[in-house]
Amino acid sequence: MKKRLIIATSVAAFAAGGAWLYASGETKEAVALSSDVATLQLGKDVYAENCASCHGANLEGQPNWRERNAEGRLPAPPHDENGHTWHHDSEALFNITKYGVAAMISDDSYQTDMPIYDGVLSDEEIMAVLSYIRSTWPEHIQQAYDAREASR
Repeated sequence: MKKRLIIATSVAAFAAGGAWLYASGETKEAVALSSDVATLQLGKDVYAENCASCHGANLEGQPNWRERNAEGRLPAPPHDENGHTWHHDSEALFNITKYGVAAMISDDSYQTDMPIYDGVLSDEEIMAVLSYIRSTWPEHIQQAYDAREASR
């Protein structure tokens, strides 16, 4: 199945620095997470509407997020600097958000409460949310993340 490519939204977003994202598909095209004010506001709004109910209004995640619940599922992790979001590359974060954890790890039996956003959010909205999340991290974490992304 051929997946849509993510296309760079602007040279300015690229120049603003940020992490690289590679879309899945036969061809991979690099796109920078944006520091553009409008993109960050879109990301904040989309996050509030679609993500905050589980991951927290302040990106704090659910309590005991590292421990499986009674159903055997992991609670929603924080997306702030206390979580592990910044440990994952942008490609993984995009694919988890769009296609789900089970697709990402190639295990259809994996159970999670994380919704699949393919057909719900556009690629632009997913990118905006990831850009917003990144923008909330302390500068030293953003720099470490960007350095890892640039070396991919």
